[in-house]
Amino acid sequence: MSETGRLIEETGLVPKKSRGQNFLTDGATADRQIAYAGISESDRILEVGPGFGALTERLVRESDHVTCIELDEKLADYVSNKFGNDITMVRGDALKIEWPEFDVFVSNLPYSVSTPIIFKLLEKNFRHAVIMVQKEFAERMTAKPGTDQYSRLTVGVYYRSVCKMLETVPASRFNPRPKVDSAVVSLTPRPAPFRVDDEKLYFRITETCFTHRRKKIGTALKNAHIIEKDADLPHLDDRIEVLSPEEIAELSNLIGALRSSP
Repeated sequence: MSETGRLIEETGLVPKKSRGQNFLTDGATADRQIAYAGISESDRILEVGPGFGALTERLVRESDHVTCIELDEKLADYVSNKFGNDITMVRGDALKIEWPEFDVFVSNLPYSVSTPIIFKLLEKNFRHAVIMVQKEFAERMTAKPGTDQYSRLTVGVYYRSVCKMLETVPASRFNPRPKVDSAVVSLTPRPAPFRVDDEKLYFRITETCFTHRRKKIGTALKNAHIIEKDADLPHLDDRIEVLSPEEIAELSNLIGALRSSP
């Protein structure tokens, strides 16, 4: 029996598919994740969903300020007992509670909450993040315009950070074994590399058009009452998947200017 299998049996935990509880069993992968993060001793580290502590065990060697957020009571008890005062355990739903301030974010995220966690993360002030997600999700984070993977997520990630896929992790490195491979990605925050006059409008246009990505941009925006039916703007006959984030910004700025004109 593997170490993770033994821990599952010992704690009486029944891994929940609804929470994406697939636990990393490969120490070498965890070692590389920590190396990618470039942690210093004074860094404040945040880990969401520590599981049985594969990353936590390595994080506490690097920093004196490690905070874990865990929803599952059995896992929170196990990690708290194992690491004691070396960590701060926050019990609760990471999507609902306020996060402490942190410098580096290191987590293996369940697919079911990857999107909202990433968007919440990108609203925070931090230096660097190293995250494990499903490979398909990582491909959406780093996709290029004109591809099937290009999405609202891609645009949101690109707007706030530099995102890189660092490595693929086979499904065999987890227990229970998931149906798909995973990938490690890094996120480094930076200012948007293009001008956006109204950020709220920019993201509303992005979400509206990707929600109806098979419709022409003009149709989607008119149906959502974002533009008038007789609006004369570029790209209205295109579909959102062919526009770069910069081109979406240009369109958003033009719409904003039309709205503010007398």
